[in-house]
Amino acid sequence: MFTSTGSSGLYKAPVSKSLLLVPSTLSLLLALVLPHCQRFFVYDLQAVKDDFQIWRLISGRIICLDLKDTFCSSLLIYNFRIFERRYGSRKFASFLLGSWVLSALGDFILVEAVRHSFGVTMARNLPSGFLAPVFALFVPFYCSIPRVQVAHILGPLSITNKTLIYILGLQLFTSGSYIWIVAISGLVSGICYNSRMLQVHEVLCVPSWMAKFCAWTLEPLFSSSEPTSEARIGMGATVDIQRQQRVELLDRQLMLSQFAQVRRQRQQQGGMINWNRLFPPLRQRRNVNYQDGQRAEQPASPPLEVSEEQVARLMEMGFSRGDALEALRASNNDLNVATHFLLQH
Repeated sequence: MFTSTGSSGLYKAPVSKSLLLVPSTLSLLLALVLPHCQRFFVYDLQAVKDDFQIWRLISGRIICLDLKDTFCSSLLIYNFRIFERRYGSRKFASFLLGSWVLSALGDFILVEAVRHSFGVTMARNLPSGFLAPVFALFVPFYCSIPRVQVAHILGPLSITNKTLIYILGLQLFTSGSYIWIVAISGLVSGICYNSRMLQVHEVLCVPSWMAKFCAWTLEPLFSSSEPTSEARIGMGATVDIQRQQRVELLDRQLMLSQFAQVRRQRQQQGGMINWNRLFPPLRQRRNVNYQDGQRAEQPASPPLEVSEEQVARLMEMGFSRGDALEALRASNNDLNVATHFLLQH
């Protein structure tokens, strides 16, 4: 797994799993077994425009004919499965559907704009495959996934939990001559859908009856069980870094188990979670001397002032204002730690 964007595996992500299995399998079959059938999956805009072969908009924008694009897009879909877990399968599928439709219109507009503005006639065929919605998912990835620093390289430059995903997207962006058209139309469609511009999220969405039908028929085929235990490997290049990461992982798992226990108790009592009683501020945790016999009790400090901007960002991710305030106070306004606790539970 490239990033710490959630638990590993594909549980609670049937749409992502179907996008990984079905198009990838068909792409391999077309490349290795049925190469003579590839002409039916060519994304030919000129044929759509001149000969009204509308079916090419569907067949040409689902299956990748280039195995490198298949590999890169599959890895990206696997990492973007967190959005299906966060928003639900129906909203996630609606985002993919909306960005797919908007990007198809964007492809025509970009090709015609380049031809009229610069007098350049683009190639007849654009890269095939489910690429535009994959690029569209970079919009919520950039806006809602917190940036967590992993390591420093060359002084001010740093590697974060999102660096490798951007590198993989750049690799996909440079895989073909005209893939930049698909990428730009995908990013623009993602911005339009994510910002709810012109209410496209209400028009281009999966109907409830279709979602229920797919949940009844297809979800049992692509559902996965939740992993009972996970062993994550740190990204450190030395033994010391890996040891430190394992210690931090154990500490985080301990805090999460305490959080889950207290949350169950608070829900039974019908009250709000007291985050500060559960998670002491990180700065205090790091300054504790574990070699001493017993920890000295510290007097209660007044409530910490939290940033309204960070509260707003957590609320945009779907959390309540009360939980956002308490999580930020408990983590000393550390947005990454607060988001981690809220996402895990």
